[in-house]
Amino acid sequence: MSSRILETAHRVFEIELEALRAVDAQLGDEFVELVKRSQAALDRGGKLVLTGIGKSGYIGKKIAATLSSIGSTAVFMHPVEALHGDLGIMRKDDLLVAISYSGETDELLRMITPAKRLGVELVAICGKADCRLGKLSDLVVPMTVEREACPFNLAPTSTTTALLALGDAWAMVMLQERGFTKEDYGRFHPGGAIGRMVTMHVKDIMRSGDRFAVVSPD
Repeated sequence: MSSRILETAHRVFEIELEALRAVDAQLGDEFVELVKRSQAALDRGGKLVLTGIGKSGYIGKKIAATLSSIGSTAVFMHPVEALHGDLGIMRKDDLLVAISYSGETDELLRMITPAKRLGVELVAICGKADCRLGKLSDLVVPMTVEREACPFNLAPTSTTTALLALGDAWAMVMLQERGFTKEDYGRFHPGGAIGRMVTMHVKDIMRSGDRFAVVSPD
């Protein structure tokens, strides 16, 4: 039993590592253009709006949180809620990034046309450029993965792992290109151990004046 469990676990790692290497090899002009358009949106006072549904949506939330934490303002917009008022999150200076591996998810596609009417640029991150989402987009960043780690090739596993890594690559490139520093990072994390480690000085916590404890030599 133990060997069967470990064999399955190792196979999952192998398949997902294979997916990571595949998406890494696909990085090219489209990814560079995503970075440039992200930079342009932020420079003109806009923000990055990520959207997706299901497992892609969960990863999209994490990517948006990572981008914001390194100074690239980003929010997540649920596509269904967008059709019921949350489109108000967006302004024409924003960049909308839609995530869907199939690019055929109806709940997401129904939101795209109303969003584009607001004048925002649309970037799609999906498995195939010729999907319906890709055809509606101004730019497609491909991330084709051969197979899921699921034995039925159904449950999003390899695709979500690869998407997470792609989002981390996007965020770290933005950090570098925008000159974001360790001190900046600390300022955005004032409540945690990371922020204290980066930005706290002795003077921030040391007692002074009448509260300073003094012991005479005798």
